[in-house]
Amino acid sequence: MRLELVTHFERPRLRGTLPNLWPEFMGHDNVVQAFWPQLYDLYPDFQLWVLDREATSRRAIGYACSVPVHWNGTPSPRGIDWALTDGVEGTPPNALCTVVAGLVPEYRGRGVAEAILRRLGAVAAGHGLESLVAPVRPTWKERYPLIPIQLYARWRRPDGLPYDPWLRTHERLGGELLASAPRSMTIAGRRAEWEEWTGMNFPEDGEYVVPGALVPVHFKNGRGLYVEPNVWVRHAV
Repeated sequence: MRLELVTHFERPRLRGTLPNLWPEFMGHDNVVQAFWPQLYDLYPDFQLWVLDREATSRRAIGYACSVPVHWNGTPSPRGIDWALTDGVEGTPPNALCTVVAGLVPEYRGRGVAEAILRRLGAVAAGHGLESLVAPVRPTWKERYPLIPIQLYARWRRPDGLPYDPWLRTHERLGGELLASAPRSMTIAGRRAEWEEWTGMNFPEDGEYVVPGALVPVHFKNGRGLYVEPNVWVRHAV
């Protein structure tokens, strides 16, 4: 494996070469839907593509999306939704906020995530920003959807490092776990929409554990509501 990390400005044609890495419902946050079409045009220098130069295909194997924000040091409970609204509207920007990062499954656990974080830190420094912040989506939280995010984020291994592998990667590279973002994304839809997004049936109102969701989806009066929690992490640049 020979990694190459490039910005969208450098290699715009890589957009669209990655398979969808996330559950279908994740694309239906209203803030994300409104902002995403302009992300690559407004901030091409802050979007990363990851390539394996030894692979026969020249498709991307991973990516990371980030936006410059004004960070006052107080983690917002709204996480990603904050970053794409209040964060980008604040002036002047003084931090780079990573809103998503992903890898195709066969490259996970091979040190690529560390390379992505280091490159994001370099991008932030190159633009004169003071820190790298992120409302992190913990990798294994979906295994424990009934555990509050505040408790899950405190779980530690015997060696003292975070139990969650993505939080562990951040901390190993100097990241400071700050606070939870209990309302990082909000996704609402009719029962029929949720059934289309998930391939499940939701015959009654109540709480449902959905594959890929970090907390249960709550149904009331025929509508489903999913409020995703994340964990704020800060890296000095």
